[in-house]
Amino acid sequence: MGISLLIHLQVQTFLNIPQWSDLLLLSYLLNFILALAIFFSLYALRIRLKNQIGFLYMGGSMLKFLIFFLVFYPGYQVDGIITKSEFAAFFVPYLLCLILETVYTAKMLNTLK
Repeated sequence: MGISLLIHLQVQTFLNIPQWSDLLLLSYLLNFILALAIFFSLYALRIRLKNQIGFLYMGGSMLKFLIFFLVFYPGYQVDGIITKSEFAAFFVPYLLCLILETVYTAKMLNTLK
């Protein structure tokens, strides 16, 4: 996540977008913390709720969307437009965490068989 944040900041600089704009640091932090919490929750429940892990994973994704609409969306909608940089500020860390969650959850599920 740290490497992705550094690359994101460099792209912002290249595109003349102010660094740390669009709640960038908050987006990376919240996505990372939520991804860790979701994964560790799934890991802790992997034996007891083995057959429900997929539903719990989807619930975690819904939680992340809820956080987006509560924390980020109001600030992004102040001017009535969600810019490309605002979209990227949320979506890049969200997508990266989603990929990591999916890969590690799949590996965890494969070891449960």
